[in-house]
Amino acid sequence: MDNRENVRVDKFLWAVRLFKTRSMAAEACKKGRVQINGIAVKSSRTVKPGDTIDIKTPPVIRKYKVLKLAEKRMGAKLVPDHIKDITPDDQLEILELTRLAYNQGRRKGLGRPTKKDRRDLERLFNED
Repeated sequence: MDNRENVRVDKFLWAVRLFKTRSMAAEACKKGRVQINGIAVKSSRTVKPGDTIDIKTPPVIRKYKVLKLAEKRMGAKLVPDHIKDITPDDQLEILELTRLAYNQGRRKGLGRPTKKDRRDLERLFNED
């Protein structure tokens, strides 16, 4: 974990595990999904401690406060030392409602038949 004065936003987002790859973080910046202190930024923009980073991931906007800088990817246990999730409760509620709606659509086991189900159906119809 570096003690640098500033780090590129794409590198920082990757280091604190908000994006799986640095190129995914850069792409999000390019598409305008990343804001620092309310301003859309390019991937080369630098981050400083105290900055607020907004990441638009439909259907919500996640907000994070930068506590310390990092340039190298870290383990998940170290992430809370570097960023703090300050996403408003209403955004988290939208996320939870979306999850519930997605899971409500189909009960488990009521999808496409398995091979065993198909064989049982064929046996049933071929007996006639």
